[in-house]
Amino acid sequence: MVVSKDDFDQALIQELRTRASLTSIENLRSIMPRVTIGLSIVLIAVGAIAYVATAFASWTALIPAILGAVILVCGLIGLKNQKLGIHIALVVAILGIVGAGMNVMQIGALIAGDAERPAAVVTSIITFVLLIVYVIMGVRSFIAARRWKNSAQAETAQQ
Repeated sequence: MVVSKDDFDQALIQELRTRASLTSIENLRSIMPRVTIGLSIVLIAVGAIAYVATAFASWTALIPAILGAVILVCGLIGLKNQKLGIHIALVVAILGIVGAGMNVMQIGALIAGDAERPAAVVTSIITFVLLIVYVIMGVRSFIAARRWKNSAQAETAQQ
């Protein structure tokens, strides 16, 4: 069987596109559990630093660390079952955003110097921003995974 140069080129281009898609989805699949674990380590550090900075006055300074520990477990689950682990981590992150949002509302008092617990407000702001960024990344990764899955199904249906 003789294959023309054009047919060969088209087949090669299709193969390269397929491999590029698989590589990008594999990178996508492996990055979110690692991002989740990295976020959890940062949250644990924020909580520990806040607890020490407040002279061990209240266990509530450890809330970011507790949140980080739960998200760490989700990240470890995500290494084995990404969909489950990251979905749970995102739910926990959204709950953390809601919880931290109460103290974030006191940013005006912090700037004015009237904040009752300035360390709690600063810690909540840091936690809030980290979790917002994480949720945005998680949603974007799910959208990208869905698009990849839909395009792969469309390519399969065409063949």
